Order: sequence, then structure tokens, then C-alpha cells
Amino acid sequence: MSSILIRNIKSLYGIRDSGARTVKGEELRKLPSIDNAYLLVENGLIKSFGKNAEAPENADEIIDATGKFVFPCWCDSHTHIVYAGSRETEFVNRIEGLSYEEIAKKGGGILNSAKRLAGASEEELFDAAWLRLAEMQNFGTGAVEIKSGYGLSYDGELKMLRVIKKLKEKSKLTIKANFLGAHAYPAEFKQNHRGYLDILIQQLLPKIADEGLADFIDVFCDRGFFSPEETDEILQAGAKYNLQAKIHANELDYSGGIEVGVKNKALSVDHLEFTGDAQVNALKDSITMPTLLPSTAFFLGLQYAPARKMIDSGLPVAIATDYNPGSSPSGNMPFVIALACIKMKMLPEEAINAATLNPAYAMGVEQQLGSITVGKKANMFITKPMSSLAYLPYSFGSNLVERVFI
Repeated sequence: MSSILIRNIKSLYGIRDSGARTVKGEELRKLPSIDNAYLLVENGLIKSFGKNAEAPENADEIIDATGKFVFPCWCDSHTHIVYAGSRETEFVNRIEGLSYEEIAKKGGGILNSAKRLAGASEEELFDAAWLRLAEMQNFGTGAVEIKSGYGLSYDGELKMLRVIKKLKEKSKLTIKANFLGAHAYPAEFKQNHRGYLDILIQQLLPKIADEGLADFIDVFCDRGFFSPEETDEILQAGAKYNLQAKIHANELDYSGGIEVGVKNKALSVDHLEFTGDAQVNALKDSITMPTLLPSTAFFLGLQYAPARKMIDSGLPVAIATDYNPGSSPSGNMPFVIALACIKMKMLPEEAINAATLNPAYAMGVEQQLGSITVGKKANMFITKPMSSLAYLPYSFGSNLVERVFI
């Protein structure tokens, strides 16, 4: 039996009972904590916590956290970190005035990444993604959902999903795989949507199920990409193979993606820059977690998702990095939390709940991760000395994570 005792914690944040699955509406303002606390870990699980005066005497490793905070690790429920090569040329194109859609029409965007991925080996893709995972862990992230979607072919999508499976096997982080073959239409299928849908549904889904390569199925349901009707067909096909739905929706327009996601009991609908009253009402009383990606809006110069409207309407909200080469080339969750506060007017407590328990739910791992709860995995981090909770998003340019436990 191995044990770790952290003592003299200035504040231990994110304490929840085992029944807590999500935090919504006004409850998002509350981030339960204990000041002057201890935390005991045994065999990788949270054993106990409480006031420092009640701490046990001994452990295999004893850590003094005087002046420091302890948080549950971030859960990053939306990433695309298996990719080949960067896209800074498109970054310059946007500075020069081209839109995301104009760049895509010129062969940039997702199709650019698909072309590069086709020429990369599984080993090259794994090695690059492995470095990105390490970078994300250093920012306090302990769970990551990784999507395919840069293959856009039978062989390319399987290559990506096999790399993600290897990352799952090799990494200590909790990793979930998402099949996003419906990320964009390949150039050769621009006028033959049926042909590509048949590859996704009739060829890829049986193979993915046979090899156990995915936990979820996803579709980019937006203007210029997949229609609500096409999205519905793909998600229903995935359900036959026990792949729970997730959706890229309403990033570029009111696409109908939120509604089709709710209809298919999607675990989350992600992006949501275009969300009005009808979309909020569709999300109410659903099982679907609205997941916002503020660093994508930041990087592309888009409007930000209306987080305040959603929260004030009683919805839960999650935030994630969308780490990818074209629209959010960063896995820095503390910066995403800062953006949520600065640009979407979320309180620090709301943003931290949206980066821990709620995205754990969006990944289907809320019973193991996302909070300081007895019996959960001890994925947590100790900060550098900090004056207050609000200092974390306030000090957006500094990495205040001192030590991460996975």
C-alpha cells in the first residue's frame, strides 16, 4: 500500500459527495472548500480529507502545502491533439482578413490537416501527441477526450483512432476516444455526400466497433459542413454500435446542431457561439452538457458563447481547450478558465466547476474524476503559493501549477 499525505493546505477546493454528477445554474457559483486542510491518498485513490488538525500522523510521502491550494485536475473534454504539423500560415491568412470558411474553401482548415495526416506514420502521430499530453498535464489536466477527424478516409480515420488507443494504453491520464469521421467532407466527396456517409456508416463503424477504437461518435453540424439530417443519420448509426453521441454545433451559425444533439441524447454539444432562447430551452431538462470553447473564439476572432445566458437560465456549462492545429493550438486549461472569466463573464468558481466536474460528466467519467471525493481517483494538483482563488484566472500569463498527481 502506497500513501501520500498533503498537509497544511491553504484551501482544498472542489469537494463533492459521491452523488454529485453535474453543477448547474446558481450552484455553479459554489465551489466547496476546506481551509487549512489535509488530503490523504492511498493506492491512487482519495482516502480522506478534512481539517489539518485531524490529519493522520504518517504516510509514505508527506507534503507540506503551506500557502498553496489543491484542486482536482482539469478534465479537458474536447481536443484534437492527434495531428501532423502546424497551421501558422492560416494564422497569418486570418490576420490578413480571410475568414475560417474562406481559408477552408482554399484547401486550408480541416482538409489541410487531413492532407498532412495522410503522409504521417502512426509512430510520428503518437510521438507528437505524447508531447502534447505532457504539456497539458503540466497545466493541471488529468483527463482528455481526443477526437479523430483529420483522417477523412477509411485508412486515415483508423490510423488516428489506433494512435488514440495506444495513447490510452501508455498514458496515466484518463483518455476517451471520439470518432469524428464527420468532421468535414473530403474534396472528392464535396458533390457526393452519400458516398462519404456510406464510408462512415457502412465501412468504418463496423470496423471501429470490432476493434474497440471509440467511446463516442461526433459530427461537425454547422453551416458548410454536415446538415442536421446528415448528423441525425450518423448519430443514429453510431448508437447501433453503442457509441454515445457528441456534437460540434453552432460555431458558425444557428445550425440546428444543438437540437439534433439533444434529440439523440448527446452527452455534450460543443462550441455553441450561436445560442439563443430556443437553443437554451432545447437544452433544459436534457442529459446534454453545453460545452464552451473560449480559446477558439479568442483565436479565430469569433463571438463568444453566451455563458451567462446559459447559466442564468439554470443550465450546466463545461469549458474545454479544443486543442487543435487550426483554431485553438493550445492545451492551456488555466488560460481557458481566464478567458471564461474575462470574455464570458463567468465567476472564478463557475469557471473552475466548468473545468472539473462538468467536463468529467461530458466525458462520462464523473464517477471517477472531477472533484475531491472519497473513493475517486487522486487526479489533483498543488498550486504555487497563491493569495486567493481569483488569482488563478487573474494571473492568466503564469502557470501556477506546481505539482500534478495522476
